[in-house]
Amino acid sequence: MARTEDKVRDAAKIILGFDEEEPGVNQGTGQTTTFNQLGFSGINDKPDGWYFPDAKERVALILETKSASEDVTNPKWIEELKKNLRIATKKYRKVVGILYNGVDVYVLKLKLTSHKNSENWSEVENLAPALQNKKYYLALFSDERIDKQRIYNLTKRINNCLHNQFGIKNLYHRMIITACALVAKRYGAMLIPDMEYSVMTNSILNTLNKSLEKDKKQNLKLNILVEVYSEIKMNMSNNQEAINNFIEWVSEISDCVNSDLWNGEDVMGIFFNEFNRYKKKSESGQVFTPDHITSFMYRLLDVNMNDKVLDATCGSGAFLVKSMCNMIKEAGGVNTDEASRIKSCQLFGIEFDREIFALACANMLIHKDGKTNLEQLDTRTPEAVAWIKSKGVTKVLMNPPYERKYGCLKIVQNVLSAVPVGTKCAFILPDKKLEKDLTDKKYGNKLLKNNTLTTIIKLPENLFFGVGVTTSIFVFEAGKPQKNRNIIGYYIEEDGLETVKNQGRQDIKGRWQEYENYWIKAIQDGVDERYNSRQVINPLEHLSYQMPDKPFEIYEEDFIKTMMDYELFIRGIDVKEFNDNLLKKVLYSSDVIGSDHEVNIKIRKAKNEAN
Repeated sequence: MARTEDKVRDAAKIILGFDEEEPGVNQGTGQTTTFNQLGFSGINDKPDGWYFPDAKERVALILETKSASEDVTNPKWIEELKKNLRIATKKYRKVVGILYNGVDVYVLKLKLTSHKNSENWSEVENLAPALQNKKYYLALFSDERIDKQRIYNLTKRINNCLHNQFGIKNLYHRMIITACALVAKRYGAMLIPDMEYSVMTNSILNTLNKSLEKDKKQNLKLNILVEVYSEIKMNMSNNQEAINNFIEWVSEISDCVNSDLWNGEDVMGIFFNEFNRYKKKSESGQVFTPDHITSFMYRLLDVNMNDKVLDATCGSGAFLVKSMCNMIKEAGGVNTDEASRIKSCQLFGIEFDREIFALACANMLIHKDGKTNLEQLDTRTPEAVAWIKSKGVTKVLMNPPYERKYGCLKIVQNVLSAVPVGTKCAFILPDKKLEKDLTDKKYGNKLLKNNTLTTIIKLPENLFFGVGVTTSIFVFEAGKPQKNRNIIGYYIEEDGLETVKNQGRQDIKGRWQEYENYWIKAIQDGVDERYNSRQVINPLEHLSYQMPDKPFEIYEEDFIKTMMDYELFIRGIDVKEFNDNLLKKVLYSSDVIGSDHEVNIKIRKAKNEAN
């Protein structure tokens, strides 16, 4: 006997899990409930099933059921499903529609891509043939890879909009507003088209307070994020198009970040690249770490899912975000118990600058992780040392501020003294930073007296484009004296990245992964066959990678030029005037005859010159 629509609906309710209790979600099935009763004012259409989260940035589900005798690909039923999906998009930007007849399943995705309600429909391909639990359909919007170029473009638009339309002149304030808006989206803020400016800013602030309520019990310094956001002075904008654009662009970036295929890309790092494009360094002396180098250093220290990772000058949180992503992948994904443990117990960061600390909190909040283990401290102080000692750190990944005035070596020394003996610690520092302090009684000698510098990896000279500093990774084993142990050095001369105008250096041709794989294996094996850069460094002589001297070469042109300069000098002829006259003569008083192999210049005599 054919199954009736009622029986199909009842079966779908159990399979989808619409009968389960789920906090923060209105879900169910039936024939009598209208959209109006579900919060869509004035709409009396009735869906067969629904899944509506309180957090409007999440995915909504609409179920339409038919009897077993009906074809789910019938255009009539598809149009009915589309109508209900359009109703759902009055509150949700991402909706999945399911047509089910007890046997066959047809699924549509609908995403609003702009404040003008441009619709992006797609029929789901490679669909499971049988009806699945709701988690399967909720994940259909989580398979979009992060488009870093798209994030760059959107961030550029946001930057210009906040500067020109919102009148926010401070670079860091523009970053903080954008970051807080992303956090608010992540935690369900109502950021929708055509809302007033004051409503938008208040929605962001209220959501920040609500999302931090539980975590602030563990870490009161998370209040700094709310305080910094509240302190920013913004012009009250009546430009509705600018407000709508800002909401749209933030929503698009939020979609990218929430992808299940997120690979630990540091979104705040992208912000820093864009918002700081006119300033190559931050005002706190920091140079923010490129994404591909965070990945390389993670693998260099062989970090794994059981490690406790510290960055004691964490900036935007790049190392912590990358570590979190890789550790969670190893643990089996974001929905595992291990992932929760990693987020809450295994990532530790310190940042001294108040506004950048707020950004680090925002970066972690976007990914709902480790934010309670961030502290606003000065790593040069005993208080920070005590905090680090209490955490049981097993790996350190850091890019501290380079200048002496910011206490670079004091930071390195304090971290090495605070972590357990044998802890592997990797620091990005200027090439000659330790060498300059080789005889420094306060820092240089103490570092090697109490710790072992095992490896120096010189990074590409143009890594920090425009900053004017060349760097290396210095790998230490904490608490073990150097004694007579030599240091092994390598030189990664190229990383495959290219400079993109106003966007820094990017891996636009996808070359870095091959470089990374090669260098990780070469350093682990102690053999660099491809580039022959490996060297043994005596720490009593050098604490930097030693670049080979360039051979002295002289060419015939150099000899002729020197001879001509001397001849002109002894004759009392002005070299510049002679060169200018000769150039004019060649350019304007000569016949030039060219061929494939040569160019002949024949200087014509002036009319008043004798034959």
